[in-house]
Amino acid sequence: MKRSQFIRNACLSLGAAVVLAACGGGVSTTPSADGGDAAAGLWLVGTEPAFPPFESQDASGELVGFDIDLMKAIGEQAGVEVQFESLPFDGLIPALQAGTIEAAISGMTITEERAQTVDFSRPYFRAGLAIAVAEDDTETTSFESLEGKTIAVQLGTTGAEMAGTIKDAKISTFDSAPLALQELSNGNADAVINDAPVTLDAISSGNIGGVKVVGELITEEFYGIAMPKDSPNLEALNTALVELIENGTYDALYEKWFGTAPVGTLPEAGF
Repeated sequence: MKRSQFIRNACLSLGAAVVLAACGGGVSTTPSADGGDAAAGLWLVGTEPAFPPFESQDASGELVGFDIDLMKAIGEQAGVEVQFESLPFDGLIPALQAGTIEAAISGMTITEERAQTVDFSRPYFRAGLAIAVAEDDTETTSFESLEGKTIAVQLGTTGAEMAGTIKDAKISTFDSAPLALQELSNGNADAVINDAPVTLDAISSGNIGGVKVVGELITEEFYGIAMPKDSPNLEALNTALVELIENGTYDALYEKWFGTAPVGTLPEAGF
């Protein structure tokens, strides 16, 4: 099956992605503490480039992916310069709390727990957790059948949290989703719990061999762009995101990376 068909099937099963109910008008900005324009200047944006097709590095070391293109477009729409900083996924929220980056985009699921320490943009993508197993595995067919098995996950993700609820499971954590999937491909894990679009992309692109997705999606999740609590830039970011959806830029980027047009609507909040 072609890559676009994999992603299309996943997105349709999720009721996926995105036409936001939008507000009109140009990008509005919130005054910063010193009276300046909060949207002006430079946004240093953290990302972990090991999550294709959302963010990764090409052969020349350049950052590429849906999230990268979307954040660049948001910066252009908001009239700010966007620069990226590569960080481990579990270091993104601490960096936001420390004030060393202005935003983080990295396929980050909006959760109530995370929202206690950072502010999120409106959802920009609907996803969900999928179970991947070896192609010749006929026993593991559902979340319930993972009991007592070895589960590989990416550190700090909702997949890791979900794996932690499985009775008697042995959890192996890795710094990136591709490493967790490679552990499964190598026969050192029974399953991987990971975001469906990323797992399907890894399988259909041929980067991970001997792996399949089984069962229904475990969860429905929404990705958001994270900012420090009470960031003066959040309103400008949200307005730019909505405008990109209204003017067709979002649709073009979505089709570029997932091979299908976005379908359906997203809520205004992720939970």
